[in-house]
Amino acid sequence: MSKIIASAAIRGAHEIARQADEFFQKACAEKGPDTAIGFPDTAYFLPMAHALLGLDIQKLSEIKPVLAHIHELLGPVPTEKLWYPYLGTTLDAGIATMLAEEIIMALRYLYGQEPQEGCNGFFTDTILRTLGIQLVDGRMPGFAAILGAAPDNKTAVAIVRELQKRSIMVFAGSSTNGRSIIDQLAEEKVEMGWDTYIVPYGRDTVSAIYPLNWAMRSALTFGGLKPGQARKCLDYTRARVFAFGLALGQVDDWKYATGAGAINMGFPVIADTAIPQILPTGICTYEHVVHELDHAKIVPRCIEVRGVKVSVANIDIPVAYAAAFEGERVRREDMHVEFGGKNAHAFEYVRMRLMDEIEDGKIEVIGPDIDKAAPGSAMNLGLLVEVAGRAMHVDFESLIERQLHHFLNYAMGVLHMSQRDLLWVRISNGAFASGLRLKHFGAIIHARIHDVYGKIVDKVKVTILTDDAKIKEALAEARKAYNERDERIAGMTDESVDEFYSCTLCQSFAPNHVCVVSPERLGLCGSVNWLDGKVGFKVDPTGGNQPIKRGRVINAAKGQWEDVNKFVYQNSNRTIESISLYSLMESPMTSCGCFECILALVPEANGFMIVNREFGGMTPCGMKFSTLAGSVGGGNQTPGFLGVGRLYVLSRKFIPADGGLKRLVWMPKELKEYYKERFAARAQEVGVPDLLDKIADETQATTAEELVTFLTKTGHPALTMESLL
Repeated sequence: MSKIIASAAIRGAHEIARQADEFFQKACAEKGPDTAIGFPDTAYFLPMAHALLGLDIQKLSEIKPVLAHIHELLGPVPTEKLWYPYLGTTLDAGIATMLAEEIIMALRYLYGQEPQEGCNGFFTDTILRTLGIQLVDGRMPGFAAILGAAPDNKTAVAIVRELQKRSIMVFAGSSTNGRSIIDQLAEEKVEMGWDTYIVPYGRDTVSAIYPLNWAMRSALTFGGLKPGQARKCLDYTRARVFAFGLALGQVDDWKYATGAGAINMGFPVIADTAIPQILPTGICTYEHVVHELDHAKIVPRCIEVRGVKVSVANIDIPVAYAAAFEGERVRREDMHVEFGGKNAHAFEYVRMRLMDEIEDGKIEVIGPDIDKAAPGSAMNLGLLVEVAGRAMHVDFESLIERQLHHFLNYAMGVLHMSQRDLLWVRISNGAFASGLRLKHFGAIIHARIHDVYGKIVDKVKVTILTDDAKIKEALAEARKAYNERDERIAGMTDESVDEFYSCTLCQSFAPNHVCVVSPERLGLCGSVNWLDGKVGFKVDPTGGNQPIKRGRVINAAKGQWEDVNKFVYQNSNRTIESISLYSLMESPMTSCGCFECILALVPEANGFMIVNREFGGMTPCGMKFSTLAGSVGGGNQTPGFLGVGRLYVLSRKFIPADGGLKRLVWMPKELKEYYKERFAARAQEVGVPDLLDKIADETQATTAEELVTFLTKTGHPALTMESLL
């Protein structure tokens, strides 16, 4: 290993540790040792210390053991006479660096110095779980932490765009000679944020701890590992979190030290300067430190060194295309044209045809194209997609139709919102200037349907309508089909099918988790229903969606079947012996980490509360969402607690073995607004038409005592039902 790297990393670690020491002493003197400390919206305290040392740090004085451990890890800086022949001392310095950086950033939060202007700051648990489904389904194959600044703005944008094209999440920050890539991107008006896969974390190197402890939390959130299992946590990030560091410009001691920390987690460092290299494998999957001086080649080099599995969509359109552009916004002032919304009508409709009825690859635009539209104007639009295939089924129409949202949003400069006849689409001035036209919508749809659904679809024809008469005619047919679909799906029950479907996509992060999806029980992420599972199996017979025959009934009321239990046992690495689809109290289904909501027992109220991940307040069970999620996730089976999709509440199979809908006693006001009319219909069915009014929200109760008082006042049925315990 290079003496230069070892000396610089250990020297940098000593300096960062010294700053952490001094900042801690200052905070204790000015704030007091019992002052509360921590990061916002996390159940993991100071996450790196929590994961590696098992410490629940909640006040200043509790930082002392971490500082002591930091100094135990730090060896003397190498000299001509003192030389470390192995990587160990440098790696220890890297761990010390991460722990010290975390202390510094937590203290900055205490002093109101974070987040920095124009930066995200600490990455919350909510964000981690919100992005969970993209982590496990391959839309987001890896992460890049950029430290420094490119030689010029054009190069900075080019590097980030290449990462976006591969759907790599970009954490941008640090600086070189006082210049940060954050400012380079801002000057070029590059849209930054979680939705665009470009997240500015901070303009100094110590703030690079944010992406590092975000990655570390995945071991606890999805991997089901416990605090203090340091070796297992580091093995998890190496094997399952595909991240790398990209150092732009001069690499100073602090960056070497931070890079040494990243290497402990299995994350290699790639630089654009001629720094010494560490090429043998060992901690990382491949090389540890490499340089690539050609900026045109640096992104592919990063992908190669980390071993990230990416696919770049090769669609013949004049704009970049990747999942990273899905969250891009097209604001009115940057809009060339819009379809639907408040000022026009727009719809999309996928319909099945016989094989000899359509010509594959035929794309027609009937009516004026967008080059005939005045800049900033609105047009009517109809997207008619006809598909045929020997394995195609009419039930698959709506599933393919739902994917049009993602397919079109992946195009840079295109905003696609809503579905069916509530469609709203915008095309930016930049996309129009690049040559994007309506025919390219057809090219995208044709290519992506073949790519994703090639096992069931053999032919795709796309007709794009802007002619008002043609739109009116096609829309009438589409609305008739929408109604027929709704009636057909609404009539499906668990008893009406012979098999359920598994979803094990999340096992890439939560190895022991198995979702069982039935017609009346959607996946806990809210993104996979029974029909999705059926299509998933058709598309990939060996993939994450497998049919599950129910077999002999063990307990019909609780939703227990012999063959379902056998499947779950075999596919949970023989850790979960049985599950109940219809009970929260006995052998509930496991949860991964990307659930939309959590159901939790409130024993004082003899019922359950539900909280969505967007709600950051306190709940009557005495825990916030992030704390609850730490207990529920990671493939754990926790009676009385369960991660669910938010629409599960409206199902007739909503925990019927435990009393069903009448057991629901609390939910955030936001969820009340979301459910509203649909909830009223279900409440009518269970004989309590005003049930939603009897359920408390955060404006009426945030403690168990307040909740019971409210429920007593409103006469909630849960108080008179059989005891849950």
